[in-house]
Amino acid sequence: MDHSPAGTDRRPLKSRSSGWAQATVRGLARTSITPNQVSVASVLFAAIGATTLVASAHPWALVVCALCVQLRLLCNLFDGMLAVEARKGTSPVGALYNELPDRFADALFIVALGYAVSSSWLGWAGALFAVLTAYIRALGASLGAPQDFRGPMAKPHRMATLTLACLAGAVEAGVSHTHYALLAAAWVIMLGSFLTCIARTCALARALRAKAGCV
Repeated sequence: MDHSPAGTDRRPLKSRSSGWAQATVRGLARTSITPNQVSVASVLFAAIGATTLVASAHPWALVVCALCVQLRLLCNLFDGMLAVEARKGTSPVGALYNELPDRFADALFIVALGYAVSSSWLGWAGALFAVLTAYIRALGASLGAPQDFRGPMAKPHRMATLTLACLAGAVEAGVSHTHYALLAAAWVIMLGSFLTCIARTCALARALRAKAGCV
């Protein structure tokens, strides 16, 4: 996810230091696969997951979507590790691949969630606020503030919510043919992302005032 050569201001993830992640990245580093290609793969997994989420109410479709969410997150983990730990982050367009695929993947999943529960506006609103959380973070960094990954509904929280909702929804769909778990997740993601926008904006305002020496 972070293609910067120095690896600064990266989202804190304990999984980076895990043995399985380090071993996977060492294996990927021995291939011709680039961090940018891994970033693009995350969008492909998101597109597959979003399609299964919208196209079918079958429980297995929701399980496939949950799997695609996790594969998307693994891509987000490995692209940054390839770029920084494996020192393959030399692409002049790395900064673009660092951000844009994440935004597309978020929007695909969250918009699809809205359509899956027959509430398209809820999905679009959730996607809008999710993208805005990243915009506020990037804006803060451009103004000299630290990268702000706070929640309550940052990307890992959104994807965890969607994964759990898909798995719970698979059971629910098989038993009662309803989608209350997915509907609840759509609301949680939308409202949580909205609150995250507020929290990050307030924190950025405080940081800019402090930088300017204002009380």
